[in-house]
Amino acid sequence: MKVLWVCNIMLPVIAEALHREASNKEGWLSGLLSQIVAWEDTGMTLAVAFPVPAGEEIPQSFVVRVQGEHPACVAEATSATEAASAPEGGGGYLVRCYGFHEDTVHPDRYQPELEEELRKITEDYDPDVIHCFGTEYPHTLAVCRVYPHPERILLGIQGICSLCAEAYFADLPERVTRKVTFRDLVKRDSLRSQQEKFVRRGVMEREAIGLAGNITGRTAWDREVTTGWNPGAQYYPMNETLRASFYEGSWDPEHCEPHSIFVSQGDYPLKGLHYLLKALPGIRRKFPDVQVYVAGNDLTAYHTLKQKLKISAYGQYLRDLIREGQLEDCVHFTGRLTEQQMRERFLRSHLFLCCSSLENSPNSLGEAMLLGVPCVSTEVGGIPSLFDGGRDGLWCEGHRLTETAETSRNTTDATENKNNTCNSKELKTIELENIVKSMEKSIIEMWSSPEKMLEYSKNAREHARKTHDKEKNFAKLQEIYAKIAERQG
Repeated sequence: MKVLWVCNIMLPVIAEALHREASNKEGWLSGLLSQIVAWEDTGMTLAVAFPVPAGEEIPQSFVVRVQGEHPACVAEATSATEAASAPEGGGGYLVRCYGFHEDTVHPDRYQPELEEELRKITEDYDPDVIHCFGTEYPHTLAVCRVYPHPERILLGIQGICSLCAEAYFADLPERVTRKVTFRDLVKRDSLRSQQEKFVRRGVMEREAIGLAGNITGRTAWDREVTTGWNPGAQYYPMNETLRASFYEGSWDPEHCEPHSIFVSQGDYPLKGLHYLLKALPGIRRKFPDVQVYVAGNDLTAYHTLKQKLKISAYGQYLRDLIREGQLEDCVHFTGRLTEQQMRERFLRSHLFLCCSSLENSPNSLGEAMLLGVPCVSTEVGGIPSLFDGGRDGLWCEGHRLTETAETSRNTTDATENKNNTCNSKELKTIELENIVKSMEKSIIEMWSSPEKMLEYSKNAREHARKTHDKEKNFAKLQEIYAKIAERQG
């Protein structure tokens, strides 16, 4: 069986073979490749297609030989000519690789020339199954448009862009959403522009889902949404395998920093960092030593002239909240973290907080649960499918979507729904206050009962090990591929 993966990044093993810098995003894909390499009797021949920024040149087709327990350890690239005659006895697993040019900086812009590149790739490899990981990039729509066998296309749902657009501002005050800084003006990247980009990506995503014959997702929420958009597609539920290091070790309250909160991302409103910053003064009154660690670069930096010119409207709002709450000594941005650094930060934390206004199945929450880190999460999107609030940890209130899967089945219904929704400033203020108070209450409750916190930790770890079971998830993927291949003809 020949399977073609269409990925959003160049996998690290491929980057190493080409002597390029590897991305630390979507690390679970490397874990999945590791399983394919380990299971030599899968009967699966794999090719991987990935985007290359415009202006960069790589061979159009080449082979990477993967060896060892961790594929990135040993890899070499060969030419397309050598690929056809690569000796099977050379050891390792051979992966055919294709690069296609895409404007990865502007994923909201569809490039018609993508279609020709992806048509050539699919014709050259002639796969039994095409697995597109994610629907939020133009290349997925290009594949769905040009490949004449929709019954062979499997779309993997990660997030739902059109609904993320609706939740993007995450209850921010209107004065903030309309603010434009010098940086926003120069880069044409105001908060409203960012939301509009999600809207455009959502239009492409919805068309791709409508064209595909098969969809795989991980939550009841993504199933409801995608089935509403394409009732004729075959939906396959499949949980995700996470990065390898998070299956090792477990959280120990004796070795963590007391009353420390870890947030895995906070660089745009959807991730909800502002909710926490508004809740923090109340938490601090109960626990004066509270500390917050946010993975990623410091959006609030404002010391040098360059930093003042580069600050965004959202960064400015976060900075204002920190100053107003006198939180300068307890909010820390860690910078970009490697996989190992993320794991260490999880284990050193007293609580992991998922404060997003909308998520499908956040890997960071799954990783925290695997390690047994006490968790608090907003109850939004697909999260209830992987996190059992009240058993695995605690819920806090989350953003309310005005557009659900039912109302988004057609544009007219969605528009009528929005027109009938009360969008008064008073209601928005009340909803924001409710989320903040709920978050404050849940975090204080978690730390106020150490015995209950240990019970949550144990339950979450057990739950996550079932959800993210490597062997079961890989067997399920093989089963899905086999069913798609069997249905052909």
